[in-house]
Amino acid sequence: MLKLRVFAKYWLPVLIWMVVIFSASGDRGSVRHSSRIIEPIVRWLFPQVQDETVRAVVYYVRKSAHVAEYAVLAILLWRALAKPPATPTNPWPWKTAGLILLIAFLYAASDEIHQHFVPNREGRPMDVLIDTSGAASGLFAIWLLGRFRRPAKDLSLTGSTQDSL
Repeated sequence: MLKLRVFAKYWLPVLIWMVVIFSASGDRGSVRHSSRIIEPIVRWLFPQVQDETVRAVVYYVRKSAHVAEYAVLAILLWRALAKPPATPTNPWPWKTAGLILLIAFLYAASDEIHQHFVPNREGRPMDVLIDTSGAASGLFAIWLLGRFRRPAKDLSLTGSTQDSL
């Protein structure tokens, strides 16, 4: 029962997010469909915008979505793999971070292979790099939070800390 609870708490979110990424790789996530959402918003916000600019905005919004979805994947993988989390007294686990980047890279590659066989989609090696950089940015955010987080003992008002206030 404990193993099931641990799986549900740590690994189920990872698997659910991977399904979300996979489902976005279908035809409904193609530029043909997503531009139907993004383009009207851009034209509403900027009525005089040129078609070339709209295409560029659609492109960058789509690539930003790649970065964001893989940053979330890396954070969820970190949550499942990095126990205990890195603290100032526990150095950053580079092997775990490397494993997470490898998993994200392999999943991104499999995602692009999948897209190669989907109508209206293309599998692009550059997207694998964009996805992996998204995972790296998620890990960087975790590293930054851990780096600047104050240990709990510094936040307590006991002992000599209280005297200095």
